[in-house]
Amino acid sequence: MRDYVLVSDSTGDLPIDVIKELGVQILPFSYSINDEVFYYYLDERDGDIGEFYKRLKAGDMPVTSQVNPMTYRDLFEEIIKEGKDVLYLAFSSGLSGSYQTSKLAIDMLKDDYPDAKIISVDSLSASVGQGVFLYQAAMLKKDGMDIDSLAQWIKDKRYGVRHWFMVEDLFHLKRGGRLSAVEAVVGSALKIKPILSVDEEGKLVVKAKTRGVNKAIDFLVSKAEEEMEDMSTAKAVIGHADAPEKAEKIKEMVMEKGMKEENVMIAPIGPIIGTHVGSGMCAIAFVTKM
Repeated sequence: MRDYVLVSDSTGDLPIDVIKELGVQILPFSYSINDEVFYYYLDERDGDIGEFYKRLKAGDMPVTSQVNPMTYRDLFEEIIKEGKDVLYLAFSSGLSGSYQTSKLAIDMLKDDYPDAKIISVDSLSASVGQGVFLYQAAMLKKDGMDIDSLAQWIKDKRYGVRHWFMVEDLFHLKRGGRLSAVEAVVGSALKIKPILSVDEEGKLVVKAKTRGVNKAIDFLVSKAEEEMEDMSTAKAVIGHADAPEKAEKIKEMVMEKGMKEENVMIAPIGPIIGTHVGSGMCAIAFVTKM
């Protein structure tokens, strides 16, 4: 049986040292600010995350771009030429066209490499939800799971990924077309902190509204406590968009509820997701047992 490479993209927002440890290959997505194009590599070689949020706060309006099919084709072909198969865990189709684009690239390669196995699976997940999902998939690969079994596991388990996040307001989500104007109204009231999640179609939905940051954090922690079968063994990723203090507070609170420190990872939210959520966003994501 041929070896294979697990591939995902930089919207998963896992720290670069974790990605290296997992042996996962990451496709960088791009964004532009004032016509200057950047590629979001997790090692920040082409644009510092801190600088991105400074520009965002200063009023710059970044824009993300759809990945070209040839970008996928070139990456997949490079792996195939090494004699390996490809399993791509894609950013949610409910938020991006990247999954469909990856399928187009696979179709391009079929005739030239009929013996290669190239599989793309829609994660229906985003940001640290995609990240924690990728982490668990990569651990199964390390344990020896074959490509077909892991692809099926991803398809079966994607409905068990839980995303809970708070944003300072819904302006950036509305501007990027991720939420409608009607949905964005919920965030317009003074001191209201909207709570969002991702539904079974991989789309963003407003689930609640809280007054103030502390109550929003309390809500996130309560959902983690409610939905994790066993907090003593569960693994979670806490993401933040230039809000490390909030992330540390959430970590402390879930540890007080029984999570082990080694099972809680804090990850900065990069420019791709940051473009659509704005600074101040904080999230917790985990995978249920189902």
